[in-house]
Amino acid sequence: MKTIFWTAWVIMVLSHRGVDAQNSIQVIIDEVKNDQGAIIVGIFSDQETFLKKPIIGKTVRAAAGQVVVLFDNVPAGEYAVSVIHDTNENGKLDSNFFGIPTEGFGFSNDAMGMFGPPSFDKARVAVSSSVVATLKMKYM
Repeated sequence: MKTIFWTAWVIMVLSHRGVDAQNSIQVIIDEVKNDQGAIIVGIFSDQETFLKKPIIGKTVRAAAGQVVVLFDNVPAGEYAVSVIHDTNENGKLDSNFFGIPTEGFGFSNDAMGMFGPPSFDKARVAVSSSVVATLKMKYM
């Protein structure tokens, strides 16, 4: 009897993990200015780590027009997406003396902040299966 219980429990746990593994986020980045440098995409899980420490990240070559980046096996939850067009490939969003970005950037839901980046809540996307997050790059 114990063997049947444990076998059923293991099957239940593994099948639940399989459902989570089906989740994905496809990030479609429109209006990329040119093909210089790289596109850095970060997926963030909460306000405290938003724009500081992504739970998942990818860097791909830039392409003028549109770039698509796919994240597979994303656990169900709520996330915010941040994108940087890192033209000089130094791994960060460069800004001028006044703090205005000199490279392209974007956020899920095309969220914008008043005088800086948006909040996690404005950029939040719910993931419970396959999700497409489309955003437009912004250049100042």
